[in-house]
Amino acid sequence: MSQISVNQPKNFLQNPLSWLSSFWEFSRPHTIIGTGLSVFALYLIALATFKTEISFNHIRELLGALIACWCGNIYIVGLNQLEDIKIDQINKPYLPLASGDFSLLQGRLIVGFSGLFALIIAFVFGWWLGVTVSLSLMIGTAYSLPPIRLKQFPFLAALCIFTVRGVIVNLGLFLYFSNCFINTSIIVPTVWILTAFVVVFTVAIAIFKDVPDLEGDKEYNITTFTLILGKSTIFKITYGIILFCYLGMITIGFLKISNINEWVLILSHLSLLGLLLWRSQRVDLEDKDSIARFYQFIWKLFFLEYLLFPVACFFH
Repeated sequence: MSQISVNQPKNFLQNPLSWLSSFWEFSRPHTIIGTGLSVFALYLIALATFKTEISFNHIRELLGALIACWCGNIYIVGLNQLEDIKIDQINKPYLPLASGDFSLLQGRLIVGFSGLFALIIAFVFGWWLGVTVSLSLMIGTAYSLPPIRLKQFPFLAALCIFTVRGVIVNLGLFLYFSNCFINTSIIVPTVWILTAFVVVFTVAIAIFKDVPDLEGDKEYNITTFTLILGKSTIFKITYGIILFCYLGMITIGFLKISNINEWVLILSHLSLLGLLLWRSQRVDLEDKDSIARFYQFIWKLFFLEYLLFPVACFFH
């Protein structure tokens, strides 16, 4: 693997603010935000479920989970960038490795230490957290690293993403927090509902994420659903999946099948459904920037779920 340097690699000691700015870009901010919100949301759901008061130990356990998961996040997205430098120079030339803001050695050191810290911190704070982070790193490694490199296969690539984001993170973290709060590892119906929503929603993220990267994937023979089915079809499938998710949540609200405030659930998802309908009409599939903005919009909808769902639990 070789790197075509565009810029001189940044030095932390010479310009720490500039280096930290590149590091923030390297960490893929939308994934860092998504990871942080998922940890915090599951913490709040556990508090509401077990009617637990916030204590210093509980805040410490929350911070441990946040730091371990953030380090794991940086490892996964960083490894992907290390293996995709040439592709990113076409699809995402602003990324630090693709632009030359980070050298290959810098990228490898960040990825290596992030993965190591993620595992150490996770197992220090608890077995369930350690298992959650370990499984996430294993799947993230298989996703990017040859010879397995599951991202080459559209179905397996999507499976990796919604398995980690949808299943492992939600169930693993709730088991961790429940064990911290009540010394018992259980999954309550509320978390199963959130997990089902996130699994299906993450399918939309997994299949749409390659639409803005069509050019680079095509040149380097990375088979994606976008190349197989076309941008228009993927857009319609993505739209349909998110629509299904919101209609499902609205239905759950009307059926009152869990310990969730039904009106918060119904009204919030009706509002998001209207926002989705409005925003989808503004997408130009011939404009790469327009596609990229819609992809970021999908992530914002994902973020909102991790804010709204705990609220619905607290107001029950």
